[in-house]
Amino acid sequence: MNSSERLTLSAAAPNSKNLGVADLSVSLADAAIAPAAAWDRVKRRLRAEYGEDVFSSWFARLELDAVADDTVSLSVPTRFLRSWIQAHYIDKILGLLSAELPGTAHITLNVRTAAARPPIVIRETAPCAKNPAEVVAAKPAIAPFLRAVEAPVREDELAGSPLDRRMSFEAYYVGKSNALAHAAALQVAKSAPSEPLPYNPLFIHASVGLGKSHLIQAIAHQAEAQGKRALYLTAERFMYGFVAALKAQTAIQFKEKLRAIDILVIDDLQFLAGKSIQQEFCHTLNALIDGGKQVVVAADRPPADLETLDERVRSRLSGGLVVEIGALDEELRVKILKSRIEAARSHHANFDVPDNVVAYVAHQVSTNGRDLDGAVNRLLAHSALSGSGMSLETAEAAIRDLVKNREPRRVKIEDIQRIVAKHYNVSRADILSLRRTATVVKPRQVAMYLAKSLTPRSLPEIGRRFGGRDHTTVLHAVRKIEGLVGRDSGLAEEVDLLRRLLSE
Repeated sequence: MNSSERLTLSAAAPNSKNLGVADLSVSLADAAIAPAAAWDRVKRRLRAEYGEDVFSSWFARLELDAVADDTVSLSVPTRFLRSWIQAHYIDKILGLLSAELPGTAHITLNVRTAAARPPIVIRETAPCAKNPAEVVAAKPAIAPFLRAVEAPVREDELAGSPLDRRMSFEAYYVGKSNALAHAAALQVAKSAPSEPLPYNPLFIHASVGLGKSHLIQAIAHQAEAQGKRALYLTAERFMYGFVAALKAQTAIQFKEKLRAIDILVIDDLQFLAGKSIQQEFCHTLNALIDGGKQVVVAADRPPADLETLDERVRSRLSGGLVVEIGALDEELRVKILKSRIEAARSHHANFDVPDNVVAYVAHQVSTNGRDLDGAVNRLLAHSALSGSGMSLETAEAAIRDLVKNREPRRVKIEDIQRIVAKHYNVSRADILSLRRTATVVKPRQVAMYLAKSLTPRSLPEIGRRFGGRDHTTVLHAVRKIEGLVGRDSGLAEEVDLLRRLLSE
C-alpha cells in the first residue's frame, strides 16, 4: 500500500506517570480526527470564500487521502476535475492546508481508482507499554464500507461517469421524504422495453446529501441488469465528452452514440454551462424523448429555478415528472445510522452502538446523509481507540464538531428575489428587468442588499444574477438601503421581516 492510499498518524508517547489509560485513549482519538477536522475546516473556508455554486462544482468531491511528512494527498473522481483544480485552485488549497496543518509544503492530487480504497490507519502507541517506543498493530479508524466502489472508467469520450455499486435500490432506505421519488424511480427502472414510458423525463431534485445521486444510480444499475443500454453521466462528464469530441472532430459520432442508448441518466444538471453545450444537451434530450428513450435527471433545484439553463431545456424538463426529495426525517435517519453501524460491524466485531446512542445521534445530526456517515466514522474512531463501550457522553464528544459547526440554512439569490417580489407585489421578472419605476426599483435594491448581506456572492456575481447589471449598480443599491435602514424605521422592519422569512 503506497503513501497516497494510507494516512498514518504517529501519536506521541505519553508520560505514563502523569497520563492514565483513559486520558491516552482520548488523546489518540483526537489525533485520529485532527487531519479530518482540519480538512473539514479547509472545505468550509473554500465554501465561504467562493460560494456554494463554485464549491459544489469543484471542491465538493475533493477528498483527503493521506498526510505524510510535509505532503498532503487529495483525490478527485475524474481526470477533468483534477486538471481544473490543478490549474485554478491548487495554490489556494495549499495555503489553507498550511494554515490548518502547519508544516504542509506539498499537495498531490490523484484520481480515485476503481478499487475500494483502504481505511485510514492510525498507528497507536500501546497504553500499557513500558517503553514509549513500543507500538501495537495499526487499527483501522475509518470504516472501509464508507468508500465508494466504482466501475472502471473507459478511455473513450462517451464513457459514463463511475457508478458506485453500493447505490442500489436494495440499499436505499425509504421514508416519508423520499417515498414518492423512490416509487417513481423504481417504476422507471423496472419498466419493460415494450411498455410505454411512465414518466419521461423523470426529474429528481434535492439539497446535498439527501440521496438523489443514490436513486438515479440505482436506476442505471437496474436498467443494466435488465439488459438495457444505460448511460450515467454527471453534467461535468457530459461537458467534458462534448468538448473532447469537438476537439477530436468526432462530434457527429459522439451525438450518434449518445442517442443510441436506451436510458440516459444525468446528475448535477445545475452545473451544465456553456451555450453550445446546452444546445447540444437540448437536442439530445429532444431526440431521446421523441425516440421513446428514457431520460432521468437530478439537480439541486427544480427546472424552473435553474436560471443558467436555456429556457427550452427547462421547459422540456418541466414537461415530465418533477419530484422533490425532502429533508430526512428522524425515523429515516435512525434507519440509515443502523445500516451504517451494521456494515461497520462486519469489519469491527467489537463496534457496538446502543439504541439510545443511535437515537441521540439521529436527533443531533439532522442535516444530510453524508453527515450521518461522518458521525459513524467518528463513533468508530472513538470506539476503536479507547477500547471502551459507547455511551452518550462518548457519542457527544465524538460528534461535537458536526453539531457545533452545523451550517445555517443556505439562502439562494433566487429565494431572495422570489420572496422580495411577493412581499412588494411585483413579479420576479420585474426585478430582473430594466424597468426603473419606483415600484420596481425599491424591491430590486432591497433584494440586492439582502443578497449581499445573506449570501457569500461577490458584487459582480450578484449583478449578473440581477439581469446582467454592473457591480457598481449593486454597490449603489447596497449603500442606499444601508443608509435608509438606519433612518427609516418602517423600511428597517420590512427588511427584518424579509430576513426572517428567508431564514425559515
